[in-house]
Amino acid sequence: MIRGLARITTTAVGPYQSAVVRIGFSLTWLLFLLREWPHRAELYGPDGVWTWDMAQRLMAATDTGTPFSVLMWTDSPLWFEFVYGMSIIASLLLLVGWRTRTSALLFMVGVLSLQNRSIFMGDGGDNVIHLMAIYLVLTRCGQVWSLDKRRADRAREQDRSPDRDLVGIALWSVFGAALALVTALGKLDQLWGAVFWIFWLGQAAWWAARRQAPGEPRKVLDILANLLHNGAMLVIVVEVCLIYATAGWYKIQGSRWQDGTALYYPLHLDDFTPWPALSHTLAGAGLIVMAITYGTVIVQVAFPFTLFNRRVKNALLVAMIIEHASIAIVLGLPFFSLAMIAADAVFLPTNFLRWAGSRIAGLVPGRAGGQDAPRSGDPRDQDRKAEDEDQHRVRELGTTIGRPAAEPQLAQGEPGAAGDGYRV
Repeated sequence: MIRGLARITTTAVGPYQSAVVRIGFSLTWLLFLLREWPHRAELYGPDGVWTWDMAQRLMAATDTGTPFSVLMWTDSPLWFEFVYGMSIIASLLLLVGWRTRTSALLFMVGVLSLQNRSIFMGDGGDNVIHLMAIYLVLTRCGQVWSLDKRRADRAREQDRSPDRDLVGIALWSVFGAALALVTALGKLDQLWGAVFWIFWLGQAAWWAARRQAPGEPRKVLDILANLLHNGAMLVIVVEVCLIYATAGWYKIQGSRWQDGTALYYPLHLDDFTPWPALSHTLAGAGLIVMAITYGTVIVQVAFPFTLFNRRVKNALLVAMIIEHASIAIVLGLPFFSLAMIAADAVFLPTNFLRWAGSRIAGLVPGRAGGQDAPRSGDPRDQDRKAEDEDQHRVRELGTTIGRPAAEPQLAQGEPGAAGDGYRV
């Protein structure tokens, strides 16, 4: 019990999984925005069939609160171009892991603003991106494979304090002024205004605690950050399981899925046949169509129940990734497939991600291997040294909760540890 409590409070679990989810969804959204650049005004802007007035009336008619979209502040074409451009920049910054807390928040603002402006645009993958953009804000997804991690490593090597971060302070000040302005103008409702102010004040509290009270207050804030991260990662896992479970059980109820012919029909639709010759050839193979139809249902229904068996889970995970890659090619849904593959990545084994990261890093000139990072938090991935560290963390947790520590200790997310604790 104590060991489990120490693990979820002193460790941000799944650093590699959260990083690959961050990279996957930011890359998917970035590629989508770039591909639709010539058509941006028709999809989300002033030239769209779904006009600004129609979107405004729809949002006003909702019973669960006004959906958030900065594009609804004004119908100015210049404002739309600014928001679209900032969405591209935020996606790129989140992809490379620069100031991940800020870029994740801006990424969420861009995703929600564009998708809520024109809710009928998308192919299903947009719903997944919509949800994951919110969850990523709560995660510490810059612990590995990020510019934040590199900056933390350099600060530690040069023995300088990360508190002297003029760029971070400037970003915090600029966004604080912008937040005060839009709040004064009444552009934010109470819910979203509270959310943004909590994030802004929380970052100030984090910086002040590390600089002025580096003992127990800093440890408490770090524990809260780890709890938020671990809770968000759990929600992501549950969300992906729900997506597959509901999709699989709904398919079971369909007569076309029951008789094994569901795949046959989209292969003859013009909207889903980017390669007509390939689609018609596949549709002509009845046995293959039936096997893929039944196989899809079996994999989707069974996957949530295989999480307790690593080997079976990994096998089905490979099958689902291949399935989505095939959907991208055969049915012409690349961004839906990329979004689902990015969601599937949360289940990838830590050892595989570390191996892949080291191989990719080895391709970069001047780099011999991947970045070092904190442990994954999975007890099956730890060696004997990690177990000794867990015992030390348990003792440290008792010190943190029971009485002030004798001297400051480094925790996950602080200078010299995870590398993303002092971002703005």
